[in-house]
Amino acid sequence: MAHFNQFTFMRNDFVYFTLVSLAVIALLGYLWYPFWYLLVPLTPILLLGWYDMIQGKHAIMRNFPVLGRGRYIMEVLRPKMYQYFVESDIDGRPFSRTQRSVVYQRAKKELDTAAFGTQLDVYEQGYEWMNHSIGSLDPHHINQNPRVVVGGPHCKQPYSASVYNVSAMSFGSLSINAVLALNGAAELGGFAHNTGEGGISPHHLSQGGDLIYQVGTGYFGSRSKDGKFSPEEFAKRANLPQVKMIELKLSQGAKPGHGGILPAKKNTPEIAQIRGVEPYTQVLSPPYHTAFSTPTQMMQLIGQMRQLSGGKPIGFKLCIGSKYEFFAICKAMIQTGITPDFITVDGGEGGTGAAPIEFSDSVGMPFKEGLAFVHDALTGFGLRQDIKIFTAGKIITAYHLFRAMALGADACYSARAMMMALGCIQALECNKNTCPTGVATQDPELVKGLVVEDKRARVASFHKETVKCFVELLAAAGLENPQKINRSMINRRVNMRNVLRYDEIYPYISANCLLQAQTVPEHYRQDWERANPNSFLPDAIQNLIA
Repeated sequence: MAHFNQFTFMRNDFVYFTLVSLAVIALLGYLWYPFWYLLVPLTPILLLGWYDMIQGKHAIMRNFPVLGRGRYIMEVLRPKMYQYFVESDIDGRPFSRTQRSVVYQRAKKELDTAAFGTQLDVYEQGYEWMNHSIGSLDPHHINQNPRVVVGGPHCKQPYSASVYNVSAMSFGSLSINAVLALNGAAELGGFAHNTGEGGISPHHLSQGGDLIYQVGTGYFGSRSKDGKFSPEEFAKRANLPQVKMIELKLSQGAKPGHGGILPAKKNTPEIAQIRGVEPYTQVLSPPYHTAFSTPTQMMQLIGQMRQLSGGKPIGFKLCIGSKYEFFAICKAMIQTGITPDFITVDGGEGGTGAAPIEFSDSVGMPFKEGLAFVHDALTGFGLRQDIKIFTAGKIITAYHLFRAMALGADACYSARAMMMALGCIQALECNKNTCPTGVATQDPELVKGLVVEDKRARVASFHKETVKCFVELLAAAGLENPQKINRSMINRRVNMRNVLRYDEIYPYISANCLLQAQTVPEHYRQDWERANPNSFLPDAIQNLIA
């Protein structure tokens, strides 16, 4: 399936095939009557193909009439190992059917329960579970739509966000129909849609869903002619009523320390106009920002963005690299008195079709460690109460939401789950402009396969059912709201004989302990001492340069 469209027998080809076949049979039948009997086997094939082209449920069948059915036939014939992901999850274990299948089932409103119980080896190293309570609650007595109010003391337009939202994926990497369906689902389901660093397109606005406007190192949509940050252009987009929050992207987990890549064949004139670049050229976002070069300058930019947006929530997104750099940012918050309204922690295991394999596999802190560290750092600097934490890192099921909140998150993003709800089959052709389901391509013939109305309903259904299951997990744990989740509720088997709670693996630190040198925990001391609010370089190196 990974190379389905190498058959190149697409919708238009089937139309030509139909016309040519009928013309040939008519000619042969005119010459010799028995040739008309060729219509007997051909007619069902033609009718099946035309049905495939007009139905709106299956993008593969719309794009590849008749041949596209081979995918579903192979799923039936294939052994039950189809229920497992080919790739591995965060811990190196195969994804169970509760990972991939649950997305499709919830998106299609199908039964998502599992026969014969647990599909994993509960004694395998890395197996995790949450604690339930004998005093569990009735989930119907709990808020069925838990939300998080984002907005610190300097925010004038706080936003009530869902606990589960669409992660950053740009128009350009995603097709027009994919963006329309995602934003339509956000409007339908009451959650937020992150634009990605590619900027705000008309397709982000036409469906009415709430937007989180992401501003990356390329400043697309907020860009001057020389590629620098433009306050005037930023203000135009940031003040759109559909934009509810603004996210300054420092790095992403799929390629931390590496700029974004938009292949030339995906850079259509429309996308080029939105981004402010030349069409059909490869667009490389720089790996660093030009609007600031120090932590204090970064805080000043956040303050400027808040003012230009009319007081909307401003945050930043990063994958943690060196801990002293984040400590430096925290020190800059204390020094300037400017704090973001939220911070998005991306895990090094993030996915993309536009990064060298070394960056995807071997750079950046995984989301569990990064999330726990950011929560603890903000707590230690006395900043946590004013700053909400969003996180991303293969968050697909309700358990993943629960686990992320145990580590310190207030809300979560998901990219791959939302893409699978759109119909993504993980063909792994995102970087080739040949996505067979029309999700990650700019080929208009392939994009037609993705029917917006059908897929927006599926994504909204997946979101609704996953949040509903999250509420059921809260009730099973005896909790009335997500704020009561803590690390002691998650267990992990570290080997056959030993199980540790998350609060033992990721110990909490005391509030305000990072404000003074004498109270800094020993395992953070070196990074704390190296952190300089006036430089992203450690003090020792900065002194050598000076």
